[in-house]
Amino acid sequence: MLIRVLSIVFPVFMIVLTGWWYGRRHQPDMIAANRLNMEVFIPALVFGALADGHFDIRSEWPPAAAMAAMVIGSGCIAWPLARWIGVAPKTLVPPMMFNNCGNLGIPLAVLAFGSSILPSAVTLFLTSNLIHFSLGAWMLDRRQGIGMLWKTPVVAASFCGVFVSLIGVQIWAPLLTGIHMMGEISVPLMLFSLGVKVAEAPLAHVKLGFSAGVLRPILGITLMWVLVKILGLQGPSAGLVILFGSLPPAVLNYMFSERYQQEPDKVASIVVIGNLLAVPILPVALAIVLSTEGWH
Repeated sequence: MLIRVLSIVFPVFMIVLTGWWYGRRHQPDMIAANRLNMEVFIPALVFGALADGHFDIRSEWPPAAAMAAMVIGSGCIAWPLARWIGVAPKTLVPPMMFNNCGNLGIPLAVLAFGSSILPSAVTLFLTSNLIHFSLGAWMLDRRQGIGMLWKTPVVAASFCGVFVSLIGVQIWAPLLTGIHMMGEISVPLMLFSLGVKVAEAPLAHVKLGFSAGVLRPILGITLMWVLVKILGLQGPSAGLVILFGSLPPAVLNYMFSERYQQEPDKVASIVVIGNLLAVPILPVALAIVLSTEGWH
């Protein structure tokens, strides 16, 4: 079991560590690369996963419902907690709600459960992002609304992919191969970019970052475990949602806080330390998932 867990997490953390090393040494400007990833490569990954004939939206709604409930439930718990410890709710709540299901969740899911789990992992990623770009943006700026979703290439690609899947259109094989090839760029680039971000982000609020970094997976795993029982999830779907519950805060939280000027230095500490804590936390979560009968 230990060897299997290490074989799953090693490629992920190797790429993150490479990004961290390169970021510390060269301070690369990742803006253009991240923009390409968000506007081209990740949409290609999403569309390819949803439109290649293996995606069945009817079987994906329970995991998606679990993800949505976990996101909202984490926010409901974190909001009064933030007031109790004297932290602005807009600073603490989004990192507790929205976790790193893109950079870490998708590659870990594929390594743990095989490529057949990709459509389900993408569905959880999309569910979180739909809420993040709508409710999450509105929490930080009440002038933002659901109309923002339509300007997001990942969301547009997801709707196109679901539509193609529903009507049963067969994409020309060479075209679909090209789409898959572009999508395959996205995951290692996300991991590398995460490493660069960890290298450059400030760490001015270590105590807050450590507390939030521990709280995020505790909230996620606890809520997902309850939701697995309520929704009757079984097999890899159950293991997948538990794994996604254990993920650290999403890097996108820092980008949003910087955009809306919501204490970005504190959010950066939460995101960076939370992702560093994933090094010991994720192997434990993976061991639990893989050792549970019927989840692998």
